[in-house]
Amino acid sequence: MKQKSFASSGFELVTKRTRKREFLAEMNSVVPWAALVSLIEPHAPSGKTGRPPFAVLTLLRIHFMQQWFGLSDPAVEEALHDVPLYCEFAQLDAGITRLPDESTILRFRHLLEAHNLSAQLLVAINATLSAKGFDAQDRHGRRCHLDCGA
Repeated sequence: MKQKSFASSGFELVTKRTRKREFLAEMNSVVPWAALVSLIEPHAPSGKTGRPPFAVLTLLRIHFMQQWFGLSDPAVEEALHDVPLYCEFAQLDAGITRLPDESTILRFRHLLEAHNLSAQLLVAINATLSAKGFDAQDRHGRRCHLDCGA
């Protein structure tokens, strides 16, 4: 059983459902995480030497937050330390686990680019959203798709 830190044990003082929290909750439910991870895992490093790698799912969630909120690699690293919601969405417990640094985040993005995975992720996401009848529109009523950095 994985031990929880005090910060994630249910003693949080803030319970307000902010727009950002609502957005991430919706993305958590509509994005086909398992399918996307299965696209990336064959290309991910195995971690046979050195520090153990972060889970592909964690890095993928961080990558998506970068795209959704327009964060650079250093900015998302800092945000993971400063914004508990981001750690929660990335399934990290800042009180116990180490957090990815900007070079780890950069290497993950380079992995996606090197294997043309961003385009494949976008196709998988849009197919899932279309199958669920989700039709994203911008504020002007134009149809748009979820952007994952492709």
